[in-house]
Order: sequence, then C-alpha cells, then structure tokens
Amino acid sequence: MSKTLNETPNANRLHIGFFGKRNSGKSSLINAFTGQGVSIVSDVAGTTTDPVYKAMEINGIGACVLIDTAGFDDIGPLGEIRVEKTKLAAEKTDLAVIVFTDENMEKELLWFKRFKKNNTPVIAVVNKSDILKNQQNISRLVYEKTEQKPVVVSAKTGDDIDKLKETAVRLMPSDFGAVSITGDLCKEGDSVMLVMPQDIQAPMGRLILPQVQTIRELLDKKCIVTSVTTDKLEQGLACLKNPPKLIITDSQVFKTVYEKKPKESMLTSFSVLFAAYKGDLPYYLGGARAVDSLTQDSRVLIAECCTHAPLKEDIGREKIPRMLRQRFGEKLKIDNVSGTDYPENLSDYDLIIQCGACMFNRKYVLSRIDRAKKQNVPMTNYGVVIAHLTGILDKINTP
Repeated sequence: MSKTLNETPNANRLHIGFFGKRNSGKSSLINAFTGQGVSIVSDVAGTTTDPVYKAMEINGIGACVLIDTAGFDDIGPLGEIRVEKTKLAAEKTDLAVIVFTDENMEKELLWFKRFKKNNTPVIAVVNKSDILKNQQNISRLVYEKTEQKPVVVSAKTGDDIDKLKETAVRLMPSDFGAVSITGDLCKEGDSVMLVMPQDIQAPMGRLILPQVQTIRELLDKKCIVTSVTTDKLEQGLACLKNPPKLIITDSQVFKTVYEKKPKESMLTSFSVLFAAYKGDLPYYLGGARAVDSLTQDSRVLIAECCTHAPLKEDIGREKIPRMLRQRFGEKLKIDNVSGTDYPENLSDYDLIIQCGACMFNRKYVLSRIDRAKKQNVPMTNYGVVIAHLTGILDKINTP
C-alpha cells in the first residue's frame, strides 16, 4: 500500500515547534526529546537555517511533527529570511517550546507573548543546566516574566527530558484531533456514496488525500461506503436497495451530482467538509456571499496549498477563474499563490478563495483566516464558492 494510506499525514499530526536564540541548544534538545539524531548539532551559531520538519511517533503524544527552527535573533540579509521562515513555522505550531539560556530574554518574551496571543500552549525551557552557573536566576526571571515555572533540562546529559515530555503531554491542546471530517452528517450503519471523478487532475494509481482520509473516517464510523466515478453515478445508485443517506462529491461536479441525486439523499463535497475540518466554515460561508459584491474591477486571491505544476483544467488556476470571469467580466483581476506563499498584506483583495488545505494543519489554516479577519477581507474555499456560483449552496449539507 502507498505511504499515504499507511501513515498519518503530516497535516493531521500535532506540530511541536522549538524556538530560541542561535546556539541555545534547540537542535540538541530535539535530539534528546526524541532519542534520535533528528537535527544537525554544532557549536557554530546559526547551524539550523530553514526549519526542519520531522514526523515522529512519541509515546504519550502520538503522531507529531517536530519543528527545529533557526534562531529568532539571526542577523544580516540571510538572517532576516531565516527569521521569516521561523515566523511561518510559528503559524503552524500547535505546541511551542521556547528555550531560555541567559538573562537577556527580551526576544524570548516577545515570542512567548506572540504564542499566547494566538492561543498556542507554550512550554518555557531553561536548557544547558549542566553548564549554566546562573541557571537559578534565569529560572526565577522566566517565572517572574511569564508566570510559568520553566522546565529545567540538559539536552547534553538528558537530565529531566522526561519532565519536558510529561509537560508536553499535559499541555497538548485538549481539542486536538477532536474535529471530525464528516461531523454529524452520518453515523454507524448509514449508507454513504462517494463520487470521485478520476480525471487528469487525479494522481495515477492512487486517491487524493481528502478522499483517503474521508474513506478512513467513514470506515471507522462503520458506515456502508460505496465509491463511483461521476459517469457511473446513476448505475451506482441503481445498485443500492435504498438511496444513500449522504453523497460526498468532488466540488467540480457539484451541479451534475445534485441534478442526479435522490431527493432524500444529503449532498456535500470533500472541499466543503475540509472547510469545516481545517478552517472556519461560517466565515467561509460569509465569504461566499461576498462573491455577489464583486465587479470586473475587483481583485481576488486564490490560494492553493499544493505546489504541483498546474495541469489542464486546474481547478484553482482555470476552472474557478473561468467561472468568476464568466459572471463578473474578463477584467476581473485574479492572483494565484501556492504552498506557503501567502501575502502579509491582504487589504488589496476583495475576496480570498482557499483550497481545501488537506496539505496544511488546521493551526496554519486558522492563522490565514485570522489574518484575513483582521484585515476585513472576506474568505471562502473552493467547494463553498463553487456551490455558490452554481446556485446550490443553500441546498448542500455542512457538518
């Protein structure tokens, strides 16, 4: 079986980020935390440049991604770029570890406040306890400034690393992993049909990640799952004794499936499900309504998580832009970004359309949404906007 089917996707793992100054021992601490040589260790400050993401299985924590970041005190033109990468890693972090090693902790405290403001749990760690002569004073200052008793460890000797792990388990977000893809749309014993067009966009020999994850959840729920391609929808329905309780389709064939589905069957799409699973569905629904306010002079940002080379009839670069321009005119300005390329300044846009974000963790998607909210820019996602543009948004079901 493929790696996708056998392993927990990185986007569904708890992201634990390690932050601190250069040469504070972040990489050594990760290696001690995991008991493996995950990160390169050196006495030279600035050894870690781009963030290093390592998928792990840690007892008590489960499936997680450890992030080793560049020092947030890096300097020079390259240093500034590294710090920006560290900021990006912070947006993906579900649980932050901030490493303190000296009494000058102004930068560490700024980052501590940044995480607290974003409701990200933080563990304050005083590292190098084996050599720090002023360790007690540093610990006292950390407690005074953060009102949090730091975990004092030595990455070199391994002293109290277990205490750090215990703290990580205790401070894990209580709601992590609690969000369901299908929500209350179906339960044990319900019949669910998946309509999955295997067109040019589908990877040869395998299913895309949202399909895989949805199937797995439905099987865990003990639903009766049937899968068909769009052209076999009617034949698939005819094979069933009763209409399916729920039909989940690819957003690109929303209208076709809606016109052919049994009246009693609920309808949704993978993208709409992931709008709730990874993002803020009410905000996305409001963003879809903002589509009606667009004009040919408006500007739209389409943000895709994947960095694949776009193929013919790409949904984000061809299909949605074509639908928008057919309605609002060819002069409508549409910008596309992919991967983590997402503008700081969104105020020039009248609407943002985000993909289903199956490749990003929920924390990072919510950070994007938060940025849009703060700048008063409406935001929606692929499935929601397609349903709106085809006139069936009020007829589909949401978790």
